[in-house]
Amino acid sequence: MSILSLKDAGLVGRAPLFQNLTLTLGPGDRMGLVAQNGAGKSTLLRCLAGEIDLSHGDVIRSRSATIGYVPQDVEPALLGQTFRDAVLTALPKSTWESDSWRVDVVLDSLNAPQEMHALPVSALSGGWQRLMLLARVWVTDPDALLLDEPTNYLDLEKILLLENWLATWTSHLPVIIASHDRSFLDAATNRTLFLRPEISRLFALPYSRAREELARMDAADAAEQERDLKEAQKLRRRSAKLKNIGINSGSDLLLTKQKQLRERAEKIEEAVAALHSERAGEIRLPNRGTHAKLLIRIEGLPVAAPDGRLLFKVPELNLFKGDRVVLLGRNGTGKSTLVRLIRKSLAGCDDVPGIKTTPTLVMGYMDQALSDVLPERTPFDFVTGLGQSDAQCRSALAAAGIVYDTQSRPIRDLSFGQKSRLALLALRFASPNFYLLDEPTNHVDIAGQETLAEEIRANGACCLFVSHDRAFVRDVGTRFLVVERGKLHERDSPEPYFASLSP
Repeated sequence: MSILSLKDAGLVGRAPLFQNLTLTLGPGDRMGLVAQNGAGKSTLLRCLAGEIDLSHGDVIRSRSATIGYVPQDVEPALLGQTFRDAVLTALPKSTWESDSWRVDVVLDSLNAPQEMHALPVSALSGGWQRLMLLARVWVTDPDALLLDEPTNYLDLEKILLLENWLATWTSHLPVIIASHDRSFLDAATNRTLFLRPEISRLFALPYSRAREELARMDAADAAEQERDLKEAQKLRRRSAKLKNIGINSGSDLLLTKQKQLRERAEKIEEAVAALHSERAGEIRLPNRGTHAKLLIRIEGLPVAAPDGRLLFKVPELNLFKGDRVVLLGRNGTGKSTLVRLIRKSLAGCDDVPGIKTTPTLVMGYMDQALSDVLPERTPFDFVTGLGQSDAQCRSALAAAGIVYDTQSRPIRDLSFGQKSRLALLALRFASPNFYLLDEPTNHVDIAGQETLAEEIRANGACCLFVSHDRAFVRDVGTRFLVVERGKLHERDSPEPYFASLSP
């Protein structure tokens, strides 16, 4: 039985986002929604949720079906409420007393600690805020779920919890998941829609297998495109030849034939131009280089929570040129705190005892909150503020996938992925030899993640990063530090840590 469908759906913004999209979702269907940054994933989910209208086509919902939509961001009105109240207020007010048990069931299913229930939403971590939004939807007993980047800000333990929760609690529902987390998509979906402006592709397969099929189809399309272009060139040559003969001989028949050949060539070229071209947006990370082999030495460094509680201690850690060090651990163990201590020391903000660096070290820093990407500025102002000329600014922004008419709009209006690309541009223009990155793949599309991994591997710079993206960790890391049970350990592989978190 169909619960949620699209028929000939299309949406046009500044350019077509998608068109002629037809699909049907029934019980147990869980579809991964994959596209480049700014290509319409969130917009499509909002159309399905009834928040915005399609330009053409129809959204068809089963009669009286409740569609549960989990957006990426938290409404400001929820920030002052407690965790439990934020979930409770998703229910009709008249049922708060009689149905409050639903809230407790949902919070228990998400393993939310009892002491967290009374905390204001503003005091929750980004990961728990994401789970709060999920709980608000789930408590309403929806007939279908729409999840927009559900793993952002979640540590790996909670990602695995979410995978298990989807498999256990929602197995009977249709679910659509917009995500850039490849491992999560493989675990949580059984269908994949590659959203494209012209012809979207739907496969009854999880992400990795669907991508293999997509690659084969794209290769076949490219081969056909090449054949069609050669045919168009032949038609144009024949058309030009007939035109000359027709003019010289005064033959209207030949001129008519010449025109027909030219029109056929134009139609072929138009069809070829409409084929999708995957463009990740340029990501380039340079390496300033250094003669020093040892860049950072950390010895006897205490890492403490804001209340002064010791989280763990770094007994001895040396970071060498070319190291790609991954810092792993559950949320709240102090990973980001260690990153901030290193940043403060390298930026000269604080003299942090226990951290020593080579004088030639130049840092490039990016945090998961994108705190250096100020929302009131424009992308153009942001990049010119990094010391770039107007022409360099326009070119760099366009190459990163931020088109001309977006470059002068406030950054707050950009997609999360576009904001991440601005932060990556700032890294590029800093030209560091040491990269300090806290969740660098948050909001970056899959093609961008793969390009980022290639850049980090290729440039040879030293890198310390925090990530819960299993595919990215496996692609990039050469050393693996795990914070667990109040201690920092170095491991040969991330796999034992990944396995230890499985429910």
